[in-house]
Amino acid sequence: MTNLITGIIGLGLVMTFLGFMVVWVKEIPLIIIVVGVMILAVTDFVQSMRAANGAHR
Repeated sequence: MTNLITGIIGLGLVMTFLGFMVVWVKEIPLIIIVVGVMILAVTDFVQSMRAANGAHR
C-alpha cells in the first residue's frame, strides 16, 4: 500500500514538473520526449504494482 501511495505522489510530481517545463519551452522535440518519458514511467509503475501483487504477465 505504501508503494502505491508513494508511486502516485511521485508520478504526480514528475507530471507537474514536466508539464510546466513543456509549457515554458514549447518545443516539439521536448514534448515528444516528455510524452515518451511519462509513458515509460506509468508503464513501469503499473508493472511494479502487478509484480508486488504476485501477478506476472
